[in-house]
Amino acid sequence: MIRPKRLQKGDTVGVVAPASPPDLKHLHQAIPFLNQQLGLQVKIGAHVSSKYGYLAGKEQERIEDLHHMFLDPEIDGIICAGGGYGTGRLVTEIDYSIIKENPKVFWGYSDITFLHTAIRQQTGLVTFHGPMLSSDVGIENFDEVSKSMFQQLFKPTAIHYTEVKSPLHIHAEGEATGEVVGGNLSLLVNSIGTPFEIDTKGKLLLVEDVGEEPYRIDSFFNQLKMAGKFNEAIGIIIGDFSQTTPVKTKETLSLSQVFDHYFTSMNKPVLSGFKIGHCLPHYAVPLGTMATLSSTKKSLVVDAGVN
Repeated sequence: MIRPKRLQKGDTVGVVAPASPPDLKHLHQAIPFLNQQLGLQVKIGAHVSSKYGYLAGKEQERIEDLHHMFLDPEIDGIICAGGGYGTGRLVTEIDYSIIKENPKVFWGYSDITFLHTAIRQQTGLVTFHGPMLSSDVGIENFDEVSKSMFQQLFKPTAIHYTEVKSPLHIHAEGEATGEVVGGNLSLLVNSIGTPFEIDTKGKLLLVEDVGEEPYRIDSFFNQLKMAGKFNEAIGIIIGDFSQTTPVKTKETLSLSQVFDHYFTSMNKPVLSGFKIGHCLPHYAVPLGTMATLSSTKKSLVVDAGVN
């Protein structure tokens, strides 16, 4: 495990767009938060405003920005502008030795899940599953709780999540301690059968998603189950699943029924209700650090992500 160096006021963060083109208006509306509230300087990647269909530039352009930010000694951390689609197209071409030799804060979520998984499994670097600039920070209703999550980058801070933050539901009893891995459910499923397949053995698996109907979530869970990912994990952290209502009126299972089908018979802790994912407030957590998930305490405690 490699924890990146903590940020300090006056440090410079680089902004990259490794997936879809970000909303540039929202991106620029997010910069004052970094400057004025966090005390950071900002350097925007050369290709962040590029477009190639539904991608923020061609593969080489997006990889070039990512490599440059890790290589540049003036850049102390890297924050993704947004998600969408495209990081899975980069992972076979990234030079992971650059990242391993220049470990830095790397922050994002959603489609960035593919990069989180690839970077961690190739280098051991702890990365951060947290709100992004264009898709979150730059929107009008981005809240103070979500803003406060960036403070964990400046001081080693354990994340203590209990029902004080949101109601939690127990699907299976137990307590387990292990490394936190995972992120966006559909991206985790996309990794199966690739050289970057999510490794859940002995780990706490975090899953979240947005805009997927219950039958789709069911199919994703079934894929992870058949691939052995649930059995190998020592606990399941179910984050936020929003916008799950079927588009057309039809017979369906509820999300809780889907959760219960896959998790109630497990002999390991499984809890849902964590506001981690496409939601507000959005609680950011480091991936690759140790954590404890407990049904008895109804809590998740995640070790600090920075040195």
